[in-house]
Amino acid sequence: MASDNMSDLYSSACSEQHVEMNPRVVRVLRRSTGTGNVSLKLSARNRLECVQRLEDKDVSPLLKCLRNNACVTGVDFKYNNITDKGVGDLADFLQDNSSLKSLDLTLNDVGTDGAEVLAMSLKSNSSLLSLRLSGNKIGNRGAMHLAGMLQVNDTLKELELADCDLATQSVIAFAIVMQSNKTLRSLDISRPLLFSLQEEWTVHFSEMLAVNSSLVELHLGKTGMTDTGMERLTEGLRLNHGLRYLDLRCNRVTRDGVRHLAEVLKQNPTLEVIDLSANRIEDEGASYLSEAIARPGCSLRELSVVCNNIRTEGLLSLAQAMTANLTLSHVYIWGNNLEEPVCRAFRELTSSGRLPSDQTDVSAYEVDGRVFLAEVCLGLRRHYDRTNTDTSFTSNTAADLLPEHPNNPDFTLTPPIQGLYFVTLQPC
Repeated sequence: MASDNMSDLYSSACSEQHVEMNPRVVRVLRRSTGTGNVSLKLSARNRLECVQRLEDKDVSPLLKCLRNNACVTGVDFKYNNITDKGVGDLADFLQDNSSLKSLDLTLNDVGTDGAEVLAMSLKSNSSLLSLRLSGNKIGNRGAMHLAGMLQVNDTLKELELADCDLATQSVIAFAIVMQSNKTLRSLDISRPLLFSLQEEWTVHFSEMLAVNSSLVELHLGKTGMTDTGMERLTEGLRLNHGLRYLDLRCNRVTRDGVRHLAEVLKQNPTLEVIDLSANRIEDEGASYLSEAIARPGCSLRELSVVCNNIRTEGLLSLAQAMTANLTLSHVYIWGNNLEEPVCRAFRELTSSGRLPSDQTDVSAYEVDGRVFLAEVCLGLRRHYDRTNTDTSFTSNTAADLLPEHPNNPDFTLTPPIQGLYFVTLQPC
């Protein structure tokens, strides 16, 4: 369908429903191409201009002009004001649409009822591959409906529910459902509202990991996990041979918890990316990780230990491990105690080419014969690259952290290429 037809259909639908046209929608539709798979970028996050956020009234006419359009395979509604009413229109659309593969509703106003109608529609929908609801207050009941949906749906491959007010009941429900779901590849339940100090949910996730071989990416950031929870989780990780990306950022894991994770790395041949940012592993925890990394056969490729109160001993052991094992290619260490021996060691890693400058978050510079490290605004990729797996599912999940398409910021045809970075010069 040509772009002028799409914008004309949108105009007609707005007139028919007595709704004022949203200029952002008009611009996006006019710029969209008539061939190939197109993802409409209707995100209201734009630092360069004032953007009119989409409301519920904007959803229905837009969906009407997309109903018979097989070219549009993704819609990005991030940072808008869509509520349960607008989600109801989306749910009806998903019942009839077989071309939409990706739906992003991050940081809208979707509540429990909206999550319920989406879950009901996805029980019969067989085309949607990615659903992102992070930042919506769907609550425990809404999450329970989505967990129930995963018992029926055998198509969805990515589900993001970070900061959605999940409670212990729904977190456990996802773990139980994932014991039998063999389709979902990525699950994000970061920052649930867990008030129990027993960390019983980690037992269920451990049991799930022991039997699930299809989950590739698991985000458990900001769950309040302690060493006890880590010990339980690693019991399942030892038996798991499918997980590639484990996100444990912003928890309360110390050296004792990391010791259990390091033992997993010695045995598990599949874990490639681990995010331990903003924990408390200190020197001993870094040494445990370094010992595991230095062992032949360790498959870890990317590691973030940002803000872990690691000092010289731990960081030097990590640098030495990188010289022993060439598999680890991305390391992020900013926010620790970067004394001069560490600065010199990491300067050697980068200058020798062992640690490329675009694969770490520090850059060395010298003043009056002393070496310092500056922060480079790069970090661990937020999602695993699914093109490395045996699946046809492709997604622009990393696009949130990368520049928009230089010629057309309103839609994307392929994942954008990482752009330039800048350096903040700060002495260690």
